[in-house]
Amino acid sequence: MEKDSHNDDQIRQIYSLKNIAVVGMSKNPEKAAHYVPKYLDEKGYNIIPVNPTATEILGKKCYPSLLDIPVKVDIVDIFRPSDQVQPVIDEAVKIKPKIVWLQEGIHNKEAEEVAKKAGIDVIFNRCMLAEHQRLF
Repeated sequence: MEKDSHNDDQIRQIYSLKNIAVVGMSKNPEKAAHYVPKYLDEKGYNIIPVNPTATEILGKKCYPSLLDIPVKVDIVDIFRPSDQVQPVIDEAVKIKPKIVWLQEGIHNKEAEEVAKKAGIDVIFNRCMLAEHQRLF
């Protein structure tokens, strides 16, 4: 699967943003959708869990959707299958984050175009934990 065209300096710059809404965050510590945001939380990022089936993850209030988050979101980090990304992007466009980040193995060209047309930068098929470890 292809990756977005961002270079290392551009990716490094994205990590200066601190409020990260994690869509599809999991309560299961063995899933990437749990340990990746946990790692970012431990590195000082403000993780905002988004999962309609949970009320709290990692001791943080969990929101049913992006539209329910009461603070400004810088990055929407998506842990959903590629064919389920479009509704998340549609919500993201309404809250206007700077970045939509599709985790490793996730890519949906149509949904990504919607975000880009709304002025939101898109990262796809990259893991936030792996990229952070590689660059810092």
